Order: sequence, then C-alpha cells, then structure tokens
Amino acid sequence: MLGELSEVTVLGMSGTDLLGRVLYLAVVVAIAAVVERLVARVSRRLLDASSVPSASIFVNILRGMVWVFALVTVLKPVFGIDPTSLVAALGITSVVISFGLQDTVSNIFSGLGLMVGRVVAPGDCVEVSGFRGMVRDVNWRHTTVEDRFGNVQIIPNSVLNKTSFKRFSDAQRGSCGLAFDVAPGWDLSEVAREASAAVREATAPLLRPGTEPSVSYASIDAWGAHGTVWLNVRDDVTFSSALDAAARALGGREWLACAVRPLAEPRHDVAEGVRG
Repeated sequence: MLGELSEVTVLGMSGTDLLGRVLYLAVVVAIAAVVERLVARVSRRLLDASSVPSASIFVNILRGMVWVFALVTVLKPVFGIDPTSLVAALGITSVVISFGLQDTVSNIFSGLGLMVGRVVAPGDCVEVSGFRGMVRDVNWRHTTVEDRFGNVQIIPNSVLNKTSFKRFSDAQRGSCGLAFDVAPGWDLSEVAREASAAVREATAPLLRPGTEPSVSYASIDAWGAHGTVWLNVRDDVTFSSALDAAARALGGREWLACAVRPLAEPRHDVAEGVRG
C-alpha cells in the first residue's frame, strides 16, 4: 500500500511526501488552535487582574501572533518557502503595504494608545459628538459605544484618538434631573423631604444601589422656588423612564406652583350681563 502511494506524484511530490506535509500542516494548525484558546483565556484573566483595561485589542494581537508563528513554522516543511526569503520580500513591498493599510495600522496603534494610556476603557461612560453611552469594547479597528436605548455607535480608534470627548465619573454616569417649581410660602426643606421620599418610593427599582434621590434649589423669585430632584439610575435604565416615574410621583402635590396657581375670577359685569 505504501509502495503504491509512493509511486503517485502530485505537483512534483510523491504520495508519501504529500501525505506527510498534509499531516504536518494539520498537526500545526491543531496545536495553534489550542494554544490560541489558552492564550486568549490566560490573557483575559491577566488583564482583569491588572491595571490595564480588559479590551479585545490586546487579546486579538496575541492571537494573531500565535497564528503568525504557526505560519512561519509550516512555511519551509510544507510549502518549501524559506522564511528569511519571505521576510526579505515583505521588506521590499512594505512601503506599498503600509500605504494600503495605513488606516488599519493607525487604528491599531491608536487603540493601543487609548488602552495603555487609560484614556478610555470598556465600562466607561462617555459622550462623543453628542452621543452618550457605555464603552463596550475597543478592538484592533474601532471602539464600540452603546447608549441606554441599545443604539450602538462604532468609532474608528484613530478618530477617537483625535476627537475631544467627555468621560463621566461613576457618580455622573447615571445622573438625571427633573425640574419643578415650588409656590411661594412653602417650607423648602419640608418640600425637599417630601419630594425625595415620593420619588424614592416610585423609582426604587430603577436607582443604582446605594443611591438616593436628592433635591436642590437653583433660584427663587416672585413665582416661587425653582428646584430639581436628582436621580442616579442603573446602567440598563433609560433616563426617560426614570424621569417619567418621578414626574408621576410629584404630580398633584399642593406645593407645586402649577397646582396651586389660582384660576382667573370672572368679571362681575360680564356675569351679570349673562344672567340678564
């Protein structure tokens, strides 16, 4: 059987030689696949335990290095290509490749700069060009930002690296406020306590753990005091739903300026004329 196989020639190679190369290639690919999974798993754990942000860009680079090493391993035994010759050929065409992939290279280095410099990391709440959301991942090409409605903004790393954006602190990431007016003559401290309690009861399932509604007053004039009740909601809660619950909780309160504003009294002459 082996003798018959050795007599078969394919692309100038004997059957046994071709079989050996195919088996060698299959073994290297299998080993590379296993090593890639192990490297990805270990690197993610190391990133989670370190001060470096856990983003897929680092994992993807390591996975790419594993496959590059596997390719170099099989070049000579399987394809008969000398790795040094290939490197020399790539060096000659590197200028052409750099022009063709300059955007990709720029995105990769920009992403690494954002991660290493801790400018932005997965889990950060940012606002870029009016779009506010949570950074989900930074890969080798772009940064993914998702808002509270599930809308996703994909921003190239090179663009994000050159764009001014706002990063919110943990205390600000879920902060939203509902403005209201208090009629003159009411105790503002008592109003603040009542408003906070009412809103807390109505929005308790929506608030971030450990946070409470608070009330602040910005100004006061002849129409009354102008205040705001502040909420800090969970990342999976939309601001509109939280503010809607807060507005329903405050609606109809006696101290609200719109609720106690008197209606215009009818003119007596008009009323008498109608009766006449």
